[in-house]
Amino acid sequence: MKLLVVGGGGREHAIIKKLKENKTVEKIYALPGNGGIAADAECVNISATDIAGIVNFAKENAIDYAVVAPDDPLVLGAVDALNEIGIPCFGPKANAAIIEGSKVFSKNLMKKYGIPTAAYEVFDEMEAALNYLETAPIPTVIKADGLALGKGVIIANTRQEAMDAVKSMMAEKIFGKSGEHIVIEEFLEGPEVSVLAFTDGKTVKPMVSSMDHKRIGDNDTGLNTGGMGTVAPNPYYTAEMAQQCMKEIFLPTIAAMNAEGRSFQGCLYFGLMLTPKGPKVIEYNCRFGDPETQVVLPLLESDLLTIMQATTNGTLAETEVKFADKHACCVILASNGYPTSYQKGFEITMSPEAAAHTYVAGAKIADGKLVTSGGRVTGTTAVADTLEQAIEEAYRISDGVKFENAYRRSDIGQRALKALN
Repeated sequence: MKLLVVGGGGREHAIIKKLKENKTVEKIYALPGNGGIAADAECVNISATDIAGIVNFAKENAIDYAVVAPDDPLVLGAVDALNEIGIPCFGPKANAAIIEGSKVFSKNLMKKYGIPTAAYEVFDEMEAALNYLETAPIPTVIKADGLALGKGVIIANTRQEAMDAVKSMMAEKIFGKSGEHIVIEEFLEGPEVSVLAFTDGKTVKPMVSSMDHKRIGDNDTGLNTGGMGTVAPNPYYTAEMAQQCMKEIFLPTIAAMNAEGRSFQGCLYFGLMLTPKGPKVIEYNCRFGDPETQVVLPLLESDLLTIMQATTNGTLAETEVKFADKHACCVILASNGYPTSYQKGFEITMSPEAAAHTYVAGAKIADGKLVTSGGRVTGTTAVADTLEQAIEEAYRISDGVKFENAYRRSDIGQRALKALN
């Protein structure tokens, strides 16, 4: 089989490495891929948002199956366009990808169908939002409606911070059109859990839960990032909690989307907060999370391509989705200065062991060498029998990844260890 994977980050590298395990796969193209992915797939310089370019390439190269991994091309209708030329895909169509593409849509969906989430108000005029904030409970959460590279959410601890956040989104347009409509919602407290789930629009098969580390600094300090590391499974997400989420959140979400004529097929990501009043949805994503994918897929024992095809064909109920009873930890190496300003172009070297366990995100090939080209550069994952061992191994192996100005958090998984103990 000839596969096409749309995207070019650590998540896509993890997906490609897993797809390669299927013996029927003879060729994988990554559009656009990156310098590290080039070791595992043929990278083609077509942007993930160039839908016409992707479709033409798929047609010319007789692609058998496509995996559309990032949010932007899904929301732009990449799956619809590929389906139109007869290419089956993993990922939702545009009318279902709106569950991530619009926060206003997803909040209204949850309210309409009684899916537990934070109380909220929607605004499309700045004055109205600022007036509302004069008496709103603080802390509060301000969200841009559209896609914003995972950075469109601001937790405001003071009234002034909340007002500044609204002005930055609606007047200064720091997220462009994504901030034309905003959601102001109740601040929820409790452990946060990410659960990715395979679905064919009828059946839901959740993957192992995970815990992301969003802040740049140790002890969850500093600015929000795309994620500085992850562990799986998340110790706060018990078997009882999983049952409750299936009944109150996962299945009702799929049913709600079907009722709206927006059947969701692919990977649906549930960002959950385990509050004292029960689990609530903080956000939905219409695709695999990053860097959650880098700890979840290494634990998958079943064949990824077979599962993906089952979501497309509507046969997920009969398809095995099995995860190892182990633990995984992923440690991100970033460019010093991320997520604000940082230098690029430093050579990356890896020991053979590190290369085998590392997913490359922000890197390119220049003059025959792998060099840094982004904020988050690599993610190194280790799998072990205990969480403690997985953390220790992930740090040890990531020592084998070297580039100038490298930075990593030193406490990935510590919060999860405390919860276990």
